[in-house]
Amino acid sequence: MVDIKKIGIVGCGNVGATIAYTMMESGLFTEMALIDNNEAKAHGEAMDLNHCLPFLSPMQIYQSTYTGLSDATIVVIAAGAGQKPGETRIDLLSRNIEIFQEIIERITEVNKECILLIVSNPVDILTFASLKMSGFPANRVIGSGTVLDTARLKYLVGHKLKVDSRNVHTFIIGEHGDSELAVWSSANVSGIDLQDYCPICDNCGSLQDLYSIFDYVKNSAYEIIRDKGATYYAIAQSTKRIIKSIVNDEHTILPISTYLDGHYNLKDICLSVPSVVGRNGVEHILDIPLHDDEYKRLQHSAQTIRDAYNSIAPTPMML
Repeated sequence: MVDIKKIGIVGCGNVGATIAYTMMESGLFTEMALIDNNEAKAHGEAMDLNHCLPFLSPMQIYQSTYTGLSDATIVVIAAGAGQKPGETRIDLLSRNIEIFQEIIERITEVNKECILLIVSNPVDILTFASLKMSGFPANRVIGSGTVLDTARLKYLVGHKLKVDSRNVHTFIIGEHGDSELAVWSSANVSGIDLQDYCPICDNCGSLQDLYSIFDYVKNSAYEIIRDKGATYYAIAQSTKRIIKSIVNDEHTILPISTYLDGHYNLKDICLSVPSVVGRNGVEHILDIPLHDDEYKRLQHSAQTIRDAYNSIAPTPMML
């Protein structure tokens, strides 16, 4: 039986270690197991995190083998090859599929009841691969998807409009990558359609003036990687938001990467769409209204993922 107060993190690089720090501060868990091929790295991260605990809630944090995941309710997978400057997320595919084959096998040997939360890139393909490799039900294999991309868009729109970004409501869906798309058709600021808000806010002029923001969202990860080598703070907070919804059974709507079997006329594929997330993982997938051009772009995004996966997979995704 899994323990709702225990989490495991596989991969202690920049992303995994930052997620571990965020989880420690969150107060959501009382136990956290850290796993990395570099056992000294995992041990060092655990030591450093433990030295924070006099300022926080009591918690057991330790370097572990895979057996330490046997009762974890959530296992975050942040392992894999890092994205290099100039490299797309899809370029990472072949290297990370091989890494995941071993990771998923080791996890499922000791725990078949946990929720797998995939953070490594390319996240949609690795979520799909993890689903197939693990044999878990689709609701318990989740990718971080476009939760981060959506947060970037909300921040930038809020900054442009000079309003609290938490009052901006919109989604980025599709691939977490170059073919993703913003759903401008339903975007709003506290219930006011964005196309109606723009002319009266006296900050952006029109909705058309905001479209360039989306291009910046798509390219922002590449810019951060160029400047500092990796992105990790914002993805750690995005991961925390997903986990918080699971542990607290919040039924939060988030654009996570999940398995589609008919939604938006897409089958046998994982990509990001708004979904209700709670204690059991993905509870419902929402078919939000899309304009014709948005629908076509979502289909194109799905095809981009299929083409990449099928280029290396022995069993192609269904059409």
